[in-house]
Amino acid sequence: MNFFRGVMGGQAAGPQPSGAETIQKLCDRVASSTLLEDRRDAVRALKSLSKKYRMEVGTQAMDHLINILQTDRSDSEILGYALDTLYNIICNDEEEEQDESEDAVTPLPVSGKHKNVSVPDENAQKQADDMGAHFTDKFIQDPEHVTLLLTLLEEFDFHVRWPGVKLLTALLKNQGPQVQGIILVSPMGVSRLMDLLADSREVIRNDGLLLLQQLTKGNAAIQKIVAFENAFERLLDIITEEGSSDGGIVVEDCLLLLLNLLKNNSSNQNFFKEGSYIQRMKPWFEVGDDNSGWSAQKVTNLHLMLQLVRVMVSPVNSPGATASCQKSMYLCGLLQQLCTILMATGVPADILTETINTVSEVIRGSQVNQDYFASVNAPSNPPRPAIVVLLMSMVNERQPFVLRCAVLYCFQCFLYKNQKGQGEIVATLLPSTIDANSISAGQLLCGGLFSADSLSNWCAAVALAHALQDNLTQKEQLLRVQLATSMGNPPVSLLQQCTNILSQGDKIVRRGSKVQTRVGLLMLLCTWISNCPIAVTHFLHNQENVPFLTAQISENLGEDERLVQGLCALLLGICIYYNDNSLENYTKEKLKQLIEKRIGKENFVEKLVFVAKHELYSRAAQKPQPVFPSPEQMLFDHEFTKLVKELEGVITKAVHKSSEEEKKEEEVKKTLEQHDNIVTQYKELIREQDAQIQELKEKVSSMSSQNEQLQTTVTQQLSQIQQHKDQYNILKLKLGKDNQSQSNSQGDGSQVNGLQTEELTQLREEVDQLRKQHTLLQTQLGDKDALINTLSSEAAQTAEGSAGASDNTELLKELEALRSQVQSQSAEINQLKTERQELLRRAEAASSDTVPSSDSSLDAAKMAELESRLAAQTAETEKLKEETKRLSESRAGLEQQLASATSTVAILQTEKAKLQTEVQESKKEQDDLLMLLADQDQKIHSLKQRLKNLGETVEDEDDLDAKDQTDDDEEEEEEEEDED
Repeated sequence: MNFFRGVMGGQAAGPQPSGAETIQKLCDRVASSTLLEDRRDAVRALKSLSKKYRMEVGTQAMDHLINILQTDRSDSEILGYALDTLYNIICNDEEEEQDESEDAVTPLPVSGKHKNVSVPDENAQKQADDMGAHFTDKFIQDPEHVTLLLTLLEEFDFHVRWPGVKLLTALLKNQGPQVQGIILVSPMGVSRLMDLLADSREVIRNDGLLLLQQLTKGNAAIQKIVAFENAFERLLDIITEEGSSDGGIVVEDCLLLLLNLLKNNSSNQNFFKEGSYIQRMKPWFEVGDDNSGWSAQKVTNLHLMLQLVRVMVSPVNSPGATASCQKSMYLCGLLQQLCTILMATGVPADILTETINTVSEVIRGSQVNQDYFASVNAPSNPPRPAIVVLLMSMVNERQPFVLRCAVLYCFQCFLYKNQKGQGEIVATLLPSTIDANSISAGQLLCGGLFSADSLSNWCAAVALAHALQDNLTQKEQLLRVQLATSMGNPPVSLLQQCTNILSQGDKIVRRGSKVQTRVGLLMLLCTWISNCPIAVTHFLHNQENVPFLTAQISENLGEDERLVQGLCALLLGICIYYNDNSLENYTKEKLKQLIEKRIGKENFVEKLVFVAKHELYSRAAQKPQPVFPSPEQMLFDHEFTKLVKELEGVITKAVHKSSEEEKKEEEVKKTLEQHDNIVTQYKELIREQDAQIQELKEKVSSMSSQNEQLQTTVTQQLSQIQQHKDQYNILKLKLGKDNQSQSNSQGDGSQVNGLQTEELTQLREEVDQLRKQHTLLQTQLGDKDALINTLSSEAAQTAEGSAGASDNTELLKELEALRSQVQSQSAEINQLKTERQELLRRAEAASSDTVPSSDSSLDAAKMAELESRLAAQTAETEKLKEETKRLSESRAGLEQQLASATSTVAILQTEKAKLQTEVQESKKEQDDLLMLLADQDQKIHSLKQRLKNLGETVEDEDDLDAKDQTDDDEEEEEEEEDED
């Protein structure tokens, strides 16, 4: 108790213990006390000492505090004290937090200055460098400590959850990547932290935002997990609840977290767009008529909101993703809302500048957005286009520098890949479209180009160069622009005026920032005449230009003038590279000779490459937006750096090449052009072949449909044949039953004769069916022949534009096999004919032996009809043989045609497979027909057997062949007498 009286304020006799001794005693109490109340009091005392004696508490008590977190999970109060103590020794912030009244303790009386406790030598340097980082490393040495902290965050008790959030935030600030890695592999680690945003206590929710900010810094994997944990929805809801741009610091924290999630993370950007969250950003930018008195927090919030829009449409994003976001911003009205802020009055300057930059990137490269921006008018009387109002600010030297840079960027983005907009800007300079009663964009650019302000000169030159970027038509149109210099003097062209200022050393140039003006004019001229031989001719037509350039390049001047010399060398090199040799005095060869005599090739190249080595050149080449710390460093444009990079190498080669090499290159170019023409012809031929293939595909499709119809018909006929077979079997059974009930009387004999007549009638019907089936087979064979002829003609048409194929031999073998199958089918039909004739003969013999004389004439007529039908079938079979022979004869021609039919090999193979299928089906049908004939033969045999059983004499087939017709007549007469 004496110990606690000393700690809690009681004055004890004797010398006072030092801070390190007191902390050591408290740590022993935490480790050895069995009562929870004693451990709680000791931890509370350590908390009160942890700020003043940070090193001592951290060194001696951290392990004990972590042990408290592991063992005393049931007591939220001691957990809160332990977490607060750990936070105090790890956090590097200087702010002192107010302790709650129940936690306050009287500080220890310490005589003199505080003396640090000695620590091991191995940790001395780390403690001196960064105490917070040292204790953080000690805490996260065991990843389970971080996992334990994540588990404690699930506690709902305020005294546990809030200090746990602050402690984890401090750990992330000190050792972010290491702690992020531990949380990333911890099960449900990120999800537990996302639950903080749903806490009803605002202080925990707000500190949870700070925690998530630290957690998502520079870690794309965690950013994706947080985004898919519905972070966008929750953050946007919080922003709306807090009042959007009028909200407080919480809105700022939400926006900073959104920037962490979206910046340089294409996956999250795509998820944000597809989730329709861009539409929810529109209400943020609604401003009223009275824009005075904006709070500092509102300015900060709106500035972050504009940055969030720019992240979605940044030029560094993939073009497809940027275009998609630009389209969404136009459709939901966000671009219109930004343009309203752009033209509003009373908007703070920094917000106006950032809005201009945001609108620039929303319209950059998007034709629809650029067209809308061109239609925006300022609320003035009379209304003026927004582009004109912005350009007036750009060429006004009284406007802030950052605002003028933003307007230039906006104008560049408006013209980026916008040939329509480029034409409209150049058109305002042409004599036929100038309106004296209004100010146009072209007039403002010309005014800024030749004003006394060097920054206006540079901005106007760069803006006009962007109106000519990659647009040969506008480069030629700008040659028509005429300027009135002074009263009584004739007008001069814009190109000549620019060169006059450079060559004559005008007083406008000789002012303080002459280098900036000259660099701007040289960039404009290089962009103008590059890839435009007509402009090169106009430039060289002025007799003073080439001598001026050579004089500038050959001089030895200072550092700034060396940059001008390099640009002059670039301009002269463009005159060589894009020279069409239309001027006799300034052909390519003469200009190269002039460089060699006056300047020297090596010196010329040295001056040329100096441009790309300049520090400001490298800075401008990094990103499209012109960002400069001061007006004096505003020398290079981003698009111009691309032009220098493109032309530096080709100009160097052009200067070093001889006339013979140039002639060889021209010959190579002509050869390449011829090659291109040949390639174009082949492309056209391929297009024609593609069209033919498409037609063949359509024909194959139609033939496939026809084949399906034929198969349907065959199926129906097969079903009918099956029905006839069933009827035949029924009649056969019925006939067998009738024969069993008949007697051996003469009357029974007459009934048998009647049954024989019915059998012959049935036989006739079956023969008719066989004839129909034969006709169907003939039709199918004719269709196959037509199909083969069609394929042959198509192959001949396609062979005209195709190369040889390696599979022709195999295809010819397959066609030969197909022909053999057709011939075998013909042989089978011939065999069928023979069998039919045999059947006819047997039927005649049976009828002559058993049929009564009264029915003989009728049976003879039926048999004659059967013979005629069989004769017709024979003729049709002969016709089929002729068609097969014709197919064989045309095979030789088909082999020739198929020699170059590579493009149709696949089609012919497909059709061949179909033909084989059809032949197999035909063969199957013929087998069915042969079965029917066999049944008929069996039927005739049974009839003869019945006649024998009835006592009638039936001769064998060999005897029937030897008998004459007269014997048949005698037999008939004898039978009549017997009947009488």
